[in-house]
Parts: sequence; C-alpha cells; structure tokens
Amino acid sequence: MSTVDPRRWWALAVLATAQFMVIMDTSIIGVALPEMQRDLGFSQGDLQWVFNAYVIAFGGLLLLGGRLSDLLGARKVFAGGWLILIAGSVVAAAAGDATTEIVGRAVQGVGGALIAPASMTLLMMLFGHSPKELGKALAFYGAAAPAGGTAGVFLGGVFTEWASWPWVFIIYVPIGVATLLATGLLPAVPGRRGGVDVLGATAVTAGLALAVFALVRAPETGWGSTQTVLQLLGAAVLLALFLVIQRSARTPLMPLSIWRTPGLGAANVAMALLGAAWIPMWYFLNLYLQQVLGYGAFASGAALLPMTVLLMIFMTAITARLLGRFGAKPLIAGGLLVLAAGLLWLSAAEPTGTFLIDVLPASLVAALGMSLAYIPAMMAAMSGAPQEQAGLASGIVNTTYQVGSALGLAALTALATSQGAGRLGDLPALTEGFASAFTGAAVIALAGALLTLVLMRGGGRSAPETEQDSSPNTHGASVKA
Repeated sequence: MSTVDPRRWWALAVLATAQFMVIMDTSIIGVALPEMQRDLGFSQGDLQWVFNAYVIAFGGLLLLGGRLSDLLGARKVFAGGWLILIAGSVVAAAAGDATTEIVGRAVQGVGGALIAPASMTLLMMLFGHSPKELGKALAFYGAAAPAGGTAGVFLGGVFTEWASWPWVFIIYVPIGVATLLATGLLPAVPGRRGGVDVLGATAVTAGLALAVFALVRAPETGWGSTQTVLQLLGAAVLLALFLVIQRSARTPLMPLSIWRTPGLGAANVAMALLGAAWIPMWYFLNLYLQQVLGYGAFASGAALLPMTVLLMIFMTAITARLLGRFGAKPLIAGGLLVLAAGLLWLSAAEPTGTFLIDVLPASLVAALGMSLAYIPAMMAAMSGAPQEQAGLASGIVNTTYQVGSALGLAALTALATSQGAGRLGDLPALTEGFASAFTGAAVIALAGALLTLVLMRGGGRSAPETEQDSSPNTHGASVKA
C-alpha cells in the first residue's frame, strides 16, 4: 500500500497554480492585443496569431509532453516546461516585430505542453489513493483552467493600462521562478525506458498549424482558391499520416486502443466544441469592448471580472455537487446550451451598446454554461481509463480543447472579417462582424450539446463519494458518462 503524501494539498496548490498560469497564457494577451497591434504592425486578421501560435504549439505537443513525462519523470518535465515557458516569455516581452512575437508565443506553448501533462500525472500520484480526495483535487485543478483563462483577461488589462503590454509576459518570469523553487513539494516520479514518437508529434503539430493557417488566410485568398484548397488538403494528409503513424509506431504518442475507453470519444467531441465556442467569445468580446465601446485596457479587463468570480464559485462549490447528483451527460449538454444562449445574447449587441445591457448579463450566462460543462467533460473523458492510460486520456482531452479553441478562433475570425470586423473605425461594421462571430460560436455550442446527447451513453450519476474502493483503476471513476 502506497504512503499518502502529507504535503499533497500544498503540492496541489503548486499544480493548480501551474494550470492557472498555463491557461492564463492563452488569454492574458486578449486585452493587450490592440496595443500590440499598433506597436508590432499586426493586421486585424493576422492578430489572432498572437493567440494561435501558443495554442497550436501547446495543443499539438501535449501528447508528446505526456510521453516525455512518462520517460523522464513528471517532476523533471514539469520543471523543464517552466524553464522553456520563462524563456518564451522573455522573447515575447522583448519582441520588436510581429514575427519575433509569434516565435516567443510558440516557445511559451512548448513549455505549456510539457507542464500540463506532467501536472496531471503528479496529481494522479498524489490523490489516486482515494476516489473522494481525487474528485476534490480534480475539481480544484479543473477550476483553475477556465478561471485562469478569464482572469487573464482582467490581469492583461491591469498590466496594459498601468504599465505596458510586455508586462503580460514579464509576469511569467517571477512566477515561473517561484514555481520552480516550489517543485520540492512535488513527488519525485521515476522515468521509464521507451522511445519518443517524434515523427507523430511533427505530423500532428504541422497538420494543425497548416489547417489554422488556411482558415486564417482564406478570407484574403478565397475559400475556393487553389491555395486554400491545397493547404486544407495538406493539413488533412498530415493528420491522416499521424493516425497511420500511431497505428504502426512501436511507441505511439496516442495508442488508438485508447479510444475504446467508454465515454472518451463523446467527451472529447464536447470539449473540442466547448473550446471552439468559449475562446472566440472572450477574444471578440475584448475587441468589442475596446474597438466599439471605446473601453481602455483596464476597463475592458475589469468588465469581464464578474465572469471570473462566477466561474470560480460554480466550479469549486456547485458543479461537483451537481455532477454527483445528475452525472456528466446532463451537465455537459445543459452547459453547452446555456453557453449558446449567452452567445446569442451577445450577438444582439449594438454599436451604441452599454456594459450593463449588452455585455454583463450575457457574459454571465455564458460563464455559467462554461462552468457547468467543463469539469464534467474532463472527468467523463477520464472516467473509464485504467490507471496506465489515465494520463493519456487527460492529455487527449486537453489537446482536443486546445485544438478546438485554435480552429474555432480561426474559423470565426474568418467569418467576422468577411462580415466587417476588419474595418477599424467603422463601428457598425465592426459590430456586425463581431456579432456574426458570436452567432457562429453559439451554433458551435448548440452542436456540442446535441452531439453530447446523441453520442454520450447514459446520463449516469456519479458514484457516491466514499472511499470504499481505492483501487488504482478508480482515477476519476466517480463520474459515469
């Protein structure tokens, strides 16, 4: 019987902080984007690469990060990820042009891709002895992700308004150093022998990057142009090649047998569409607040602070209880429906709108939907996985969320640009473009709800929060999809 680590809750605080910071890195730049656009010369359409460079590297390399965590030891990979994230943050903060900025953001994404799966492996080691404690730890850890994403919007406003946009990256240096100093609280996980599927990692990352690039450039080159068609075909070929490699590789990043895990496929579909709806929402909501309503960086960030508060309250205190009573399927489907309602409300915003009428109530409804769906989808994806594949299941569901975010943002940016979102200074055109993006995100969320109802088997309630069964196979098993 394994010894319970007496410092496990302090260690959880370190892991949750890391998760908070890694996900915040996808959103803290949101409010700073207009300033970065002016200083670095980004076009309105290419501005999203400040976000997507991070997300593509992060999502595309998560599975590789999980594999390296297994081979080298989770604590070593966790620390190495932070060193890379700090280096990328320095490059992004010092960037004097758009290309350097994108490179810095991609390096940050590589660091995040090492930190996230290592964190989950460490969490499982710390709390896998007890389903009850594991459920609490996953709820706390899971809440750190959307809370970090939304809090980044507020903090980005603080730094941009009172200092300058490079500070949204500089902040990662002292926090990264403090986290590295706290790694002594984490368990030392031994590595094991094995190979690394570099070819598979290259294929999946290149395929995702090419798909996003094609979607970003399509409004300019034309959706039916030879260039766009060839790029999308190339992306499809690379992703298909990744699957072929996984079938034949001796040590694949993603053994295809993992997809026999009950609930994994449906939960990943839900997570991909959740990311594809949620991330574009805050991206365009930031632009609406600043470019249409005329908010400054700090005011724009503060305007979205109520979302952070609601997310934290629901995800840490309420969602887990609802999950125990109703099970994952109703919460995922219901949460996506509520998110769609909030997005449709945002799509009715006017060029002369106000925060209290056009933004606050709709954003709170959307945040409620996110808080209901995120943790149930995460736990449903992991609930049926055996111990030796729990980390892989977690890596897959995190990857699909990030990939969904990148592809959703690329597609909805193309839609918004085609509807007028590229006409800076033309408030009616900007509003119409942003409204079309909100509508598109609502359609995505609605599709996610319907697919969850169709694909996810049963509505099962979670198992009672007892410690009667503390076998290794109960990682996340308190939720039945």
